[in-house]
Amino acid sequence: MRKKEEKNSIIEICPIRNVVARFGNKWALLIILVLSENGKTRFNQLGKLIPDISTKVLSNTLQVLEADELVKRTVFPEVPIRVEYELTPTGQSLVPIIASLTEWAQQNMKSIMKHRKLTEQRVMASHV
Repeated sequence: MRKKEEKNSIIEICPIRNVVARFGNKWALLIILVLSENGKTRFNQLGKLIPDISTKVLSNTLQVLEADELVKRTVFPEVPIRVEYELTPTGQSLVPIIASLTEWAQQNMKSIMKHRKLTEQRVMASHV
């Protein structure tokens, strides 16, 4: 039983699992980039700038980013209520890293897609 507790504690302190995985999905990365480019942005505007995202996924992703202090949410006491989102300094510090990752993906996408297709063809051929 002690080993399981130790194993969980190692998993809990793993930065990839506990930090990067929270913002490493496609929607969180897009939201961070959109906020980086647009500054303070209202919820509906974010939805328009990322047309493929559902309202629920946008809301949930923003909550996760806010909980991790990557995004700041400001509510204005107006009628109707106005809510704006912006990157925090921690969120802004991610932008160059995401830019580097994007550049790497652009440089390697053709090769990756080619090998992915070849692998899929081999798998299909082996099932025939």
